[in-house]
Amino acid sequence: MRLQNKIAIITGAGSGIGRGIALAFIKQGAKVAIADWSEEGGKETAEQIKKAGGEAVFVKTDVSKAIDIDKMTKTCLDEFGRIDILVNNAGIVKFGPLHKTAEEDWDAVLNINLKSVFLASKKVIPEMLKQGQGKIINTASIAGLVGFENTGPYCASKGGIIALTREMALEYAKHKINVNCIAPGMIKTAMTKNLLNDSAQKQGLEAQTPYPRLGEPEDIASAAVYLASDESDFVNGHVLVVDGGWIAK
Repeated sequence: MRLQNKIAIITGAGSGIGRGIALAFIKQGAKVAIADWSEEGGKETAEQIKKAGGEAVFVKTDVSKAIDIDKMTKTCLDEFGRIDILVNNAGIVKFGPLHKTAEEDWDAVLNINLKSVFLASKKVIPEMLKQGQGKIINTASIAGLVGFENTGPYCASKGGIIALTREMALEYAKHKINVNCIAPGMIKTAMTKNLLNDSAQKQGLEAQTPYPRLGEPEDIASAAVYLASDESDFVNGHVLVVDGGWIAK
């Protein structure tokens, strides 16, 4: 198995892409710490993992708060003894024109999507330095590469993740810590449910995606397994776009 005996922390693993990554990781032999603000969602993911024969621990976590990140990291270390993989996946979106965006909405999106990558990486990297290696995977978005109307804070946060990924990759490559990110296109999750429930919007999104379907969490999970595995040891600072060809147009 490609992640045999590896220990991973995955933020935002209570649903959607994060849950998909967690389930894919345990199928490849990893043990997983699930960090999510939703106790219901996080426990449900942990239960699915245990039913599948895997090992997981859930930590209720507000990823925008350093005290919660400290607790997340400590719980993983207490439970599993090390951290080989960090997946910074937690994210939210707020819709609306930029000139009508409330300051608190801007702050919420930037704090959960981007600040959390800084906080979690800052806490976990020292453990990886002790071990002499590690893999960090950040969930960005094609919204960090091309513009999307009415999602200013989201686009800014995802563009920031891409820039931070490249900086971290350069800074820690000499320590055999790989830092990469995945840029999903339109993926069917709870976050996109309202968009996809609108038939006109769904048709528009499908028309933007050259591949004849929209993405599933499993599509992103497969990319994450590769970036977490030894197969990607010489891949660093890369933005792996998984979008069915959206930005190839």
